[in-house]
Amino acid sequence: MQNHGNTWTEEIKSENSLWSVNYKEIWHYRDLLLMLVKRNFTNFYKQTILGPIWFFIQPILTTFIYVILFGQVAKLSTDGLPHIPFYLAGITIWNYFAECLTKNATVFKDNAGVFGKVYFPRLIMPLTIVVSGLLRFAVQFALFIAVVIYYTFVEKTIHPNLWILMTPILMLLMAGFAMGLGMIFSSLTTKYKDLVFLLNFGIQLFMYVTPVIYSMTSLDSKYKLFVEANPLSSIFECFRYAYLGSGSFEPATLINSSLIIGFLLFIGILVFNKVEKSFMDTV
Repeated sequence: MQNHGNTWTEEIKSENSLWSVNYKEIWHYRDLLLMLVKRNFTNFYKQTILGPIWFFIQPILTTFIYVILFGQVAKLSTDGLPHIPFYLAGITIWNYFAECLTKNATVFKDNAGVFGKVYFPRLIMPLTIVVSGLLRFAVQFALFIAVVIYYTFVEKTIHPNLWILMTPILMLLMAGFAMGLGMIFSSLTTKYKDLVFLLNFGIQLFMYVTPVIYSMTSLDSKYKLFVEANPLSSIFECFRYAYLGSGSFEPATLINSSLIIGFLLFIGILVFNKVEKSFMDTV
């Protein structure tokens, strides 16, 4: 595409390096990203009766189910913390991760029609999923903050601390993990579509090796090492420690998780760049 000054405003190359990511081009298409985020939000809730209120209903119902099943029946330890803020803390950030991972894992299949007709940086779609998920997270996070305020100043049973300032970094790490892993699965599902079913089942199991419904301090040593290998574990423990003031969080584990997530995101982008050139032949 040329303007009247005979300078190129767009340049589409047939061959790009596997290692290259044109961040400038992605930034150039930021308006498209925002438009897609708005579309995702309106399309999902425009035919529902309660609309965005479902953002509140889902974590509330899930929290009460967890309180009954894991708190009252199974009697899992919550480090002496009230059940409602303990479970809601895990549910709030787990919902964001699970949604981003599930949708990123089918990004090629779900957008094959658009990818085959219009050119734009393909990484826009995974980024759209991550940003769209943040809207839902923001609403549920507001509910969680209301619960934290109540239990801090009324019940006085939890004690938030300055680690809450780490929240944006924790969400960035979760988004990177979901995006990296999701792009790898998305690249594989272009040929092996049944992997989607395996992923949906795997996410449910993955929740139980992530401290969503339990605390790391309640685990036996033989299980604790296994759970600590999960990059999400330190993120969940840090989040819970920051807002509830209890747990076994150690800053060094968060650094290890950051390195693992950074490497996984790097691999995910490489695989995504490779598959996007030929996936229309297999989808």
